[in-house]
Amino acid sequence: MHERSLPASPNWYCSRCSDVNSSGLMGVGAKNIIYLIDVSASTCRVVGELVGHKDLVSGFSFCQHAGQSHICVSSSNDGSVRFWDSDTKTLIREHAAQQTPVTAVHWSPVDKNLVVSGNEKGIVVCHWYHTGDTASFFPEPRTIFCLTCSPHTWSTVAVGYKDGMIVLIDVSKKGEVMHRLRGHDDEIHSLAWSPLASEDPLYSRPEDSEATSGVSTGEEKGCYLASGSKDQTVKLWSSAKGKGVMTLKLPYVKKRGSAVDPGVKERLWLHVHWPKGRPTQLVSSCFSGELLLWDLTKTGKQKSTLFGTSSEGQNHNRIVFNMSSVHLQDDRELLISTSMDRDIKCWDLASLDCCWTLPTLGGFVYALTFSPVGAGCLALGVGDNMIRVWNTLTTQNQYDTRSFWQGIKSKVTALAWHPKKEGTLSFGTDDGKVGIYDVFSSKPPQISSSYHRKTVYTLAWGPPVPPMSFGAAGDKPSYSLYSCAGEGVILQHDPSKLSGDASDIDKLIRDTNNIKHKLSPRTDLSWKPDGKVVAIGNEDGCIDVYQAPTLKLLCSIQQHHKIINTLRWHHDHSSSPELHCLLASGSNNAIVYVHDLHSIIENPPESPVVLTEPYRRLCGHTAKITGMAWSPHHDARLVTVSYDGTAQVWDVLQEAALSNYRGHVGYLLCVDWSPVDPDVIWTGGKDFTVQEWRISKQEFTKPPKGKKMVDLKEKKQQQKKKNKKVPGAGGAAPLQMNGESVNGGQKAATGQGLSGEDEEEEVSSTNSSVPPATQSKTFTVMKSKDKPDLNLLKKKKPRSMLPISTSMDHRPKEDLLQDCISLASVKHSDAPPAGCVPGQGEHVHLGLFSDRQALYRMFEAEEEGHVEAGHYDSVVYLRLWSGDLEGALQLATEKGELNDHLLSIAPMAGFEVWSRTVEAFVKQLCLQEQYLKAASHLLSVNKLYEAVDLLRSHKLYREAIALVKARLPADEPVLRELYTCWADVLEKDGHFSAAAKCYLAAGASFDAAKVIARKNDVSSLKTAASLARISGEVALAQSLALRCAKDLAAALDWVGAQEVLSSQESLLVHRLHLCVAELLAAMLADSQVVSQSCVSSHPWASSPGEHHLSIQDRVRDVWEQQFGVSQKSTGHCSVIALLQKLKAVESPTPTANVPLRQVQLYSSLHLTRAVLSWLLDDDAQLIKELWKTVAWLRDAVHFCVSAELCRLLFPDGDVSVFSRKHPKTLHHTEEEAKAAADSLQAFVHYQHMYEHWWSSSTQIHNGSPLSAADSSPVDELKDKVVNGSVSESEQTVCQAIRRFDKLDFDASLLLSERHAAYQAAQRSVEEIQERLAAMVLQHSRAQAGQLNSATQISTTRESSDSQGSADAGKRPEDQDTLLSLSSKMSERQKQLADLSDTIKMYPHPDVVECCLVLLHLSKSSLSVSESVQQEARDLLRKYAKDPSVLKASKQFLT
Repeated sequence: MHERSLPASPNWYCSRCSDVNSSGLMGVGAKNIIYLIDVSASTCRVVGELVGHKDLVSGFSFCQHAGQSHICVSSSNDGSVRFWDSDTKTLIREHAAQQTPVTAVHWSPVDKNLVVSGNEKGIVVCHWYHTGDTASFFPEPRTIFCLTCSPHTWSTVAVGYKDGMIVLIDVSKKGEVMHRLRGHDDEIHSLAWSPLASEDPLYSRPEDSEATSGVSTGEEKGCYLASGSKDQTVKLWSSAKGKGVMTLKLPYVKKRGSAVDPGVKERLWLHVHWPKGRPTQLVSSCFSGELLLWDLTKTGKQKSTLFGTSSEGQNHNRIVFNMSSVHLQDDRELLISTSMDRDIKCWDLASLDCCWTLPTLGGFVYALTFSPVGAGCLALGVGDNMIRVWNTLTTQNQYDTRSFWQGIKSKVTALAWHPKKEGTLSFGTDDGKVGIYDVFSSKPPQISSSYHRKTVYTLAWGPPVPPMSFGAAGDKPSYSLYSCAGEGVILQHDPSKLSGDASDIDKLIRDTNNIKHKLSPRTDLSWKPDGKVVAIGNEDGCIDVYQAPTLKLLCSIQQHHKIINTLRWHHDHSSSPELHCLLASGSNNAIVYVHDLHSIIENPPESPVVLTEPYRRLCGHTAKITGMAWSPHHDARLVTVSYDGTAQVWDVLQEAALSNYRGHVGYLLCVDWSPVDPDVIWTGGKDFTVQEWRISKQEFTKPPKGKKMVDLKEKKQQQKKKNKKVPGAGGAAPLQMNGESVNGGQKAATGQGLSGEDEEEEVSSTNSSVPPATQSKTFTVMKSKDKPDLNLLKKKKPRSMLPISTSMDHRPKEDLLQDCISLASVKHSDAPPAGCVPGQGEHVHLGLFSDRQALYRMFEAEEEGHVEAGHYDSVVYLRLWSGDLEGALQLATEKGELNDHLLSIAPMAGFEVWSRTVEAFVKQLCLQEQYLKAASHLLSVNKLYEAVDLLRSHKLYREAIALVKARLPADEPVLRELYTCWADVLEKDGHFSAAAKCYLAAGASFDAAKVIARKNDVSSLKTAASLARISGEVALAQSLALRCAKDLAAALDWVGAQEVLSSQESLLVHRLHLCVAELLAAMLADSQVVSQSCVSSHPWASSPGEHHLSIQDRVRDVWEQQFGVSQKSTGHCSVIALLQKLKAVESPTPTANVPLRQVQLYSSLHLTRAVLSWLLDDDAQLIKELWKTVAWLRDAVHFCVSAELCRLLFPDGDVSVFSRKHPKTLHHTEEEAKAAADSLQAFVHYQHMYEHWWSSSTQIHNGSPLSAADSSPVDELKDKVVNGSVSESEQTVCQAIRRFDKLDFDASLLLSERHAAYQAAQRSVEEIQERLAAMVLQHSRAQAGQLNSATQISTTRESSDSQGSADAGKRPEDQDTLLSLSSKMSERQKQLADLSDTIKMYPHPDVVECCLVLLHLSKSSLSVSESVQQEARDLLRKYAKDPSVLKASKQFLT
């Protein structure tokens, strides 16, 4: 488990989401997990989690009965109630009886088997723990907010509802209602029963209507019930009478010098808690985080006392949701509270002071980093829009954290401390903001005026580069701040002038390196600690390394082929300078690669180098890598975190997995190594927690094999389905209150970080349990929107265009007759009757029968009627009829009622009006998502570019391109832009071939080839190489063809590999290399040393008649016949040119982890160089390359294959005879070549010696077994032979051996005194190093006070292992001090340094081992000359130091 951790924030708006049991264990629901926190000690500690709910935890309760207090129950919005064992952290039983979210749950304090829960619909369910039965009741059809079981009568339960009603029910009588308690007029947040089983009189005010002088006892035994409501009051009720006895109004507490605004009622949560053993004291929450202790016997202002008044800053600063108390055995009485401010606080009920505060987190932990200057200062970037700074080394308060939220409006996704200035912390956010905080001042942060368009991934401090590095020494900053974000851009900010413009470093990179093609989007950057170079990761998986300050490209690492997520340079305070240039990288591939850039950084090449081989590969994770950190305490030790949900510690040089941490739920996002303790690592992730853990305490060493990943994926799928079902898990209000905002996670845009489903999951999980008020509101809004069509249809079908005048014709007969009189008067008399104006008022309908003015007046009245009824189309037609075409169009535009008919008559009003109308109609169509129709209308008014823009902005690239090509010239720049944009979108969606077509159309052949190659399979690489070759991108074509050929060769498809390379003359040397590799593989397969089945091979690789030839002779013949390469060839086949090209190909250092097929490729590379050197008559180079050919197989621990290769190269066992077919004997003049020849000859003899030994193994087997004196390539094989267990392939070698009577080689070469001295010095150094390490380990354990008996035993065992067998007794040098060991170490290292370099470069087989084997052989039937035996004994006496070797050699030296 972990040491310390910050858990996820407790859920909001729940009546009982936390509880404490009698032993001081607290359970608290956060998201869909319950965290278990031990609160019994002086400080708290998270001790575990209960994981299983699929939605938010809405309630939690412990069983408070002795012997069962470790059992607890939880309820959730997923409709289930689960029983848990908090000791084993396992699920006991699940009741999923309820389909709707369960809002409250309580374990009865009286009956140890009864649990009661209630849901949103008002159903109350009794769960019986011992039998698993359930019973449901439906006392009221209202939403339940809270419920509490009586502590005195098992069957009585109080239920509080959303509308302010409280009901007491009897669960023994099918939920019969005993009393309805009316008095509150808003949500009931909490209910608490009095701990006393009687209703003794309490003081009550005379003005309380319910009771005037307390409650008399004796009539009926009852118990008081307290309730807290959103109406700002706490009420006390008599359960016997079913009446209220007291009302407590919350006081307006003055805070920060001002009274609380009563309008703050919206943000109130009123929780009440009645502590055990205190019948007259009640605790409640208040307006903004204060806690009140009410004394129910007092009146007036003395009635309530505030908690935490003894000193500033003790209280919560947002509303409190839950409280629970516990009486511990040491007689302390504690109260634990949870709040909207994301703090869990513990209070001492005796002094009302805060004992401790546990901060919690309300979002993903995206970044965590320790300050390089302030020891132990840990900064956290969290998805709840806050930065936390945790001083992890304070002793008084283990959770000493401060929160920073000013200036931050979205998730904090990146952090970086200034390397020199203490307290200067830069941050980047999800909305693209970059800023700098001074964590020691209370000032708001400085914010850069240059924003990114998407999520900030990475921040780094580094030396300034142009244009910021220009200017006088005083003006320019010593460090610049670099930020990399989701749109693929890296900006350089000046920290002293953040208001100035930041510069995009890609401009400098283009200028310095003269790059014309499109640069891949940037996804990460890391400055080497000394500021000399910067590594930049790209979306296509390539890593570029640039030299400061001009950012000249030194090399490009093409290893990952998937988006780079994280890059880290090794620290520069390690003992070995070679390690300073190690660069670790993690991507969406699960493999971590480490590259050694020492030679490139120390001797920068003139033109950029492409690296395709890693220095080390770390395999084990099963999902993408999200973060990593080098240990500051060790050399080459790395920790990585991944989407597989684990953190892994590696020994990089050994490629060994050391420790695997699995304490998180869900994937991890960030990691850092403790700056003070080498054994401690901190991680953060998707589960909203930060955890501190020890490497030495983990039971696993490697990540899980993938099952865990499957489980995680299943969980994610279920979550995704659930999120689709529940729209937003509540309404809008809580989104800004709790957790992370919806529109986050832009990382998905370029494939890094969160995918869409992750964002959705994150949001719903943070918003906790939403107050049902908001839920029902959103629900009703949805309802009203469900059926808009009927009303609209009614509106759009008016009975008449002139409904008012039509309705006037349906009045009584008398009125209609009067109308005739009025109309006649108007028509025939000069002065119409008073008040009779046709078309207006009561005579509106007469407008139809009078003059035009009257008609217009009538139209106006009709228009008003239509507007009121919402019939705008009728208004438009009336205006049209009256000739006001422009007015009609204007009204239709304003009301969004334009249509094709109106547009067709618009030209009658003139071009300007028509043009305006078209634009308005286009906007209207866009709102209706009819983009193609909108674009076509723009073409009618000759707005071609606007039409193209419209299509492009709505991602209709295909149509936009068709339109441009149909209407504009071929060289139109907008066309290239469209192709490029479409290609970007296609590339992000993984449609690589379609993207390539776009790039080709845009004339960007380079990008087309690169994008096809991103698929990284053989057919894609082959296509990309051909495309690059046709387009004239020669360098790219070559590198892609090589990559493809390499993959085919690794799969043993030799014909395919040669075909790919044959298309380009310049790759001839690589064809020669593959030819050698194929011949080598065929000859090894013929001799049955390796069993490999080829996919395809050439006829010349399996010529049956040429088995008598050595491999080099066959190579030379095939080269001449098939490839036209010989000593005389010229032009592109000239041997000098070919060798020069092949020398540029890198070959990594051999390690045991490289697969055999890969080893054969590397080995054949050196053999190819050797044959080319032979053709050039360069004997020195030839022997060195031959030595490397054999050394590769030997160092990669393939002994039998190495022995077989030596037999193929030197059939006679003589290294100087290189070829019999083309007579060639090697003569060496220079010292290095001689040393290489001697070393090679020694290893050939060494194999012959073992052949002799195997042939006489039956005699040796009965003699004393040989112990491994030191590591040699055949240790394992030796042991097998001694113990008589040889594998098939090894037996094959052994069966071919004839019986010998005497040695057929010069054994004196194996007994080189110089090499014996070198090997002894090496062993001595290793032994001293082991003893020093054991001493340092013992010392550090003693200091940490952890030297318990177990570690003492293991230390003793370690030291005894390293210093020889225990039965040799304690030797005097075991008592050496650190000082004397160090001086011995420097002596030995000086000895090693004085030795000749050739001895180190070209080692011989272990001399002591050879001595022992030869002396064993002399005892068996073989004759070994006396002089050789004597020499062997002398060397054993002088150099045999290891106890096991001394034991084995005793029989020869006595």
